[in-house]
Amino acid sequence: MKIEKSSTKVRFGTLDPRKVEDVTKSVLEHGRYRNPRSWDTWRQPSFITAIKLMFTRSQNGLPSKQELERTLPMNVTNGTVIGSPPDSGIKVTWFGHASLLVQFDGVSILTDPIFSSFCGPASLVGYKRYRPAPCTVEELPKVHAVVISHSHFDHLDLPTVKQLNRKFKSDLRWFVPSGMKSWFTRAGVEDVVELIWWEDTCNYIQLGRDTSTRVRFFFTPAQHWSMRNGIDTNKSLWGSWSILGPNNRFFFAGDTGYCSNVFKEIGQKFGPFDVAAIPIGAYKPKALLSPQHVDPSEAVQIHSDIQARHSVGIHWGTFELGKEHYLAPREDLKKALEKARLDGHNIDFFTLQHGETMLLADKKTGNREGGGESN
Repeated sequence: MKIEKSSTKVRFGTLDPRKVEDVTKSVLEHGRYRNPRSWDTWRQPSFITAIKLMFTRSQNGLPSKQELERTLPMNVTNGTVIGSPPDSGIKVTWFGHASLLVQFDGVSILTDPIFSSFCGPASLVGYKRYRPAPCTVEELPKVHAVVISHSHFDHLDLPTVKQLNRKFKSDLRWFVPSGMKSWFTRAGVEDVVELIWWEDTCNYIQLGRDTSTRVRFFFTPAQHWSMRNGIDTNKSLWGSWSILGPNNRFFFAGDTGYCSNVFKEIGQKFGPFDVAAIPIGAYKPKALLSPQHVDPSEAVQIHSDIQARHSVGIHWGTFELGKEHYLAPREDLKKALEKARLDGHNIDFFTLQHGETMLLADKKTGNREGGGESN
């Protein structure tokens, strides 16, 4: 499938001067963003889609609490392990769903943090968490930055935002999609950077009294949408994050459907990434959810498209968002990897237990340290 470029372009430069190219801008029409019309994999969810999803039989099969402890064990986050970034490589801790603590090059970054017991406007109209958060906001170490992919409740949680703001105040910088800065300002957050696709900001993050490190946060495309109430659909942007440090590169896909040109372009411009976080859950029924969510086989394709060395599966095992069995994302990922390996591809794509930490891309001790289920 060939995607034609829009006539509206933006120029940008990366750390590699050979990669200065034209790219398609975010599309804003009449106060609302949209995915490019040339993306034939996109369909905007409708009220009919929501009704069909509501009446689709669920295969979640959530068992008893005791069985969940066995099949999806939770590790109480070790404060010593996550207390500081590693000397080499990238340290990744999964808190459930799309929430990660990513530590490298002296900085600690949170992705789409949600530590609440449910996601939604209220507990009675939201999704209850079936695996608890492995720690509280108060138990987190020093965090330098937070990246937000979009405004949906399972990726942007107001109570968590307020807790993080109380704990770190102006020492914490928030990177958000265009159209969301005012929401954070109303929540009391002071330091907010708002970006459109392919826009970046270069940050000298203070590590100590006399030391700082340079990290670039590029807001990159994703195939998705945004909404928090019935009247703000697509009034804010959505996307992924390509974060480039002096020694390591990290990609956070956020929430997305699959569009080959999107991820191949990101890989061509910023790859290879040392570590990527890619969603693998909430994909059934595929006919309804494929425009906005990838399944595990598509997640493996994204891993290849962006040229990731290691990938961790996110967006699963926490909330009942899709109709697939609660363990299906992990099992289907194994099948997708088996097929890829039969085709001659050696892919390091794995899942973590809740609260588990893994050290990746470590030049000193090898590629991977820690637990994690090698799929």
